[in-house]
Amino acid sequence: MAEKFTAEDDALLAELGIEVEAKKAANRTPEEERFIAGFEEIQRFVGEHGHPPRHGGERDIFERLYAVRLDRIRELSGSSAEVPGNTADELDDDALLAELGIEAETSPITELRHVRSTAEKHAAEQIASRDRCEDFAKFKPLFEQVQSELNAGLRETRPFEMKAEIEQGRFFIVGGQKAYVAGKGEVTLTDQGRTDARLRVIFDNGTESNLLMRSLQRALNKDKAGRRITELTAGPLFAANTAGGDAASGTIYVLRSKSDLPLVAGNRELVHKIGVTDMSVERRIAGAHLQPTFLMAGVEIVATYKLYNINRAKLENLIHRIFASARLDIEVMDRFGNPVVPREWFLVPLHAIDAAVAKIKDGSIKSVRYDPERASLVER
Repeated sequence: MAEKFTAEDDALLAELGIEVEAKKAANRTPEEERFIAGFEEIQRFVGEHGHPPRHGGERDIFERLYAVRLDRIRELSGSSAEVPGNTADELDDDALLAELGIEAETSPITELRHVRSTAEKHAAEQIASRDRCEDFAKFKPLFEQVQSELNAGLRETRPFEMKAEIEQGRFFIVGGQKAYVAGKGEVTLTDQGRTDARLRVIFDNGTESNLLMRSLQRALNKDKAGRRITELTAGPLFAANTAGGDAASGTIYVLRSKSDLPLVAGNRELVHKIGVTDMSVERRIAGAHLQPTFLMAGVEIVATYKLYNINRAKLENLIHRIFASARLDIEVMDRFGNPVVPREWFLVPLHAIDAAVAKIKDGSIKSVRYDPERASLVER
């Protein structure tokens, strides 16, 4: 219990050169207390992170909450030196969460019970954090055309499968709305060695969001009704040359690993990674020694094949199915000591890969299969 000083005590302290300041009794309203407590939370955040809370769908829910609260405090500070009587309502946690597009129950914000699960939260946050699309007029006809093509059976919807499907110009259904990937920034590597990119996604309700590719992937995976809208069915699967203004769609690449793992080192001429990319192969393999998909080692480019007007994801799946019987069963540790089993490495000679590509080009790939014992393609 705090001790009270008498007049004699005060005099003695004064002789010692210690000033005694009378403590003023706090006389604040509950609204003012909540205002101050909210500001103190923001101060603690700044002290811990070294910067004010910021907006953004990729940021933690509490940082986004503090950012909205700070905006409100700045508005109030600019309009009046007094704390208005409705400050508590304007800074109410539930109201701020609703503004962020996140539903809250009646429990306090600091209790995670009133926030959805982490996976659901991240998926919902990224999609819910939208702005009004100022140039929606140029995108609206695209959504109308896609719906017309769906009605005519020229396009179809199917369950979303993999991140590689997320490309500029493609349509998806997420959260009950059509989403169009209008732009895709530079592909980068995350701290875990995985690829990611910033997207501009337009929704058919006239809103847009600048979110990460992996955020859209999570949202589509979490949404049971999430779908991919397929492209128009037209054109060859694979062509050797451009024609009639065709644009290159990507590259099949074949790599050889420089890993010193015994299984790889003992079969160097036969162990190949087969993949498909929409960027230059040199750029795709940058930082290979940091990525488990490249066996945490440098690689050598053995062969490349240009693609035109094809579905890269489908082609890659097709190639991997052809050589599934020769898939390399190997496990590597990533930079954090976690075991990873790469799925794109095969124990197959280069001439068999060349033959498979030729069969894909002439359309006869369905009539053959790969025989590991003969190390070649054989008739089914």
